[in-house]
Amino acid sequence: MNVVLWIIAGVLAAAFVIAGLLKLVQSKEKLAASGLGWVDSYSPGTVKAIGAADLLGGIGLVLPAILDIAPVLVPIAATGLVIVMIGAAIVHGRRKEWPMVAANLVLLVLCAIVAWGRFGPYSFS
Repeated sequence: MNVVLWIIAGVLAAAFVIAGLLKLVQSKEKLAASGLGWVDSYSPGTVKAIGAADLLGGIGLVLPAILDIAPVLVPIAATGLVIVMIGAAIVHGRRKEWPMVAANLVLLVLCAIVAWGRFGPYSFS
C-alpha cells in the first residue's frame, strides 16, 4: 500500500503543480480563453491565490517525504487539497459544469486516500 500511496501522491503532485503554475503565470483573460470560464467570477488576485494553493499543495504531497524533512506535512497538504477540491466542486456545481465536478470529486477522493494513509497506517513515522 505504501507504493500505491507514493504513486497516487506523485500523480496528484504533478497535476496540482502544473495547474498551480498555469494559474500563477497566465493572465486571467488567457485562462478564461483556454476554457477556465470560472475565472471571470473572481479577481486576478483570487485566481493567483488558488494557483498558489494548488502549487504548494502539490509540492507538499511529495517533497517533505522525499527530503525526510517534516514528512507530517504530506497528509496535511493532502487534507488542504481536499478542502480546495470541495471549493472547486462547489464552484463548478453552481456553474453546472458537471464533468468538472466529477473530476474535482475524483481528485478529492485521491487526496483523501493519501491523507488517510499518511496520517494513519502508512505514516512516515
